[in-house]
Amino acid sequence: MGMLIMRFIKEMEKMKNKDNAFTGLEAAIVLIAFVVVAAVFSYVMLGAGFFTAQKSQEVVHTGIGQASSSIEVTGDVYGFANTTDDGLGAIQYSISLTSGNTPMNISAIRVTYADRDTRETLTYTTGEVALSGTEWNISRFFNNVTDDTILEPTEKFTLYVAVPDTSPNTPFTVTMQPESGALTTIKRTAPPSVYAVNILR
Repeated sequence: MGMLIMRFIKEMEKMKNKDNAFTGLEAAIVLIAFVVVAAVFSYVMLGAGFFTAQKSQEVVHTGIGQASSSIEVTGDVYGFANTTDDGLGAIQYSISLTSGNTPMNISAIRVTYADRDTRETLTYTTGEVALSGTEWNISRFFNNVTDDTILEPTEKFTLYVAVPDTSPNTPFTVTMQPESGALTTIKRTAPPSVYAVNILR
């Protein structure tokens, strides 16, 4: 803005030595035009700055929401022998919320099993049913009066995950992906000798 005014003053000084100098009204019109252009430019720049600040704020809030919507495994991970061969047929573990304490619908998370030969997305089931190698459910609820699938800050759920036949000494990974939040990964190895119940390491 200051540069425009200085330029205008210089142009006026040049005109003093010419016969076709601007009248006072013409000079005022030109000055007003400069002011309007500068105002519009300033408005555009301020608008862009506000838009950028708003987007940054949205990113921060989204990050906080995702960080506070995570689950963690509490306690040991247990493996159960397959009834048809000498490998693992299912695993069981308990989960709770992290320190963010944002409630989460556990029945809506995506559970995936993977080893060196197999990758399966498992299906959530309800009720007391025999699970196949591609299903999982919530087998126990702790501090949950209504037995709903919304995991609250003071609650803990035990998940029973039927996995595809896992041979002894086979490393495998079970991942849990919430609708919103961080991915939780469980990496274990089937023991060399699979008993009826095993603590997986």
